[in-house]
Amino acid sequence: MGLRLGDEAPNFKAETTQGEVEFHTWKEGAWAILFSHPEDFTPVCTTELGAVARLRTEWQTRNVKVIGLSCNDLSSHGQWISDINTTQGCQVDFPIIADADRKVATLYDMLDYQDPSNVDKSGLPLTVRSVFIIDPANKIRLIMTYPAVTGRNFNEILRTIDSLQLGDRRKVATPADWTGKGDEVIIHNGVSNEEAARLFPGFKTVLPYLRTTKLDDR
Repeated sequence: MGLRLGDEAPNFKAETTQGEVEFHTWKEGAWAILFSHPEDFTPVCTTELGAVARLRTEWQTRNVKVIGLSCNDLSSHGQWISDINTTQGCQVDFPIIADADRKVATLYDMLDYQDPSNVDKSGLPLTVRSVFIIDPANKIRLIMTYPAVTGRNFNEILRTIDSLQLGDRRKVATPADWTGKGDEVIIHNGVSNEEAARLFPGFKTVLPYLRTTKLDDR
């Protein structure tokens, strides 16, 4: 059975562009995003890593550490990072796992079993575009899987982190197309009307099971 929401994120040791990492120790006390790329020097991957690097301040504000993975060795990663920094107007300052043996990709079920063309020169399968959001307790809170040909929207991943962190703090859920501070949120169904009146003065009842409010924080 594959990984599911609420599972403990598997721990691992791996070589990265910033030295050896033991995953749980590296992310201790923080949220983490673990995301994979099919292969170095691919155009979509290059734009994605640039997008993540440019969001550096946003990750830091939310206590999020990011770590990438690609099925290549450290030498290849180093050359690729130079290309990314030059062409994407950024500075890649987060680690990228060297996973040429596919150990971490297999542990997290990232390998592409659908597209027979998504393989390296030796015929080994490459990864799809997997995303895992993992909380400070090392629990998996989100899993996204994109096909190899589709670049990810990291602003959506940022929005999802905002939603998860807000829900942990305030007993609320976020509705469709919620974008952040100032938007209405939904009061969790586990909160009674009496508790809602205390926690969210002036909340609105749209339906008995749909109660909304606005919050001052994100």
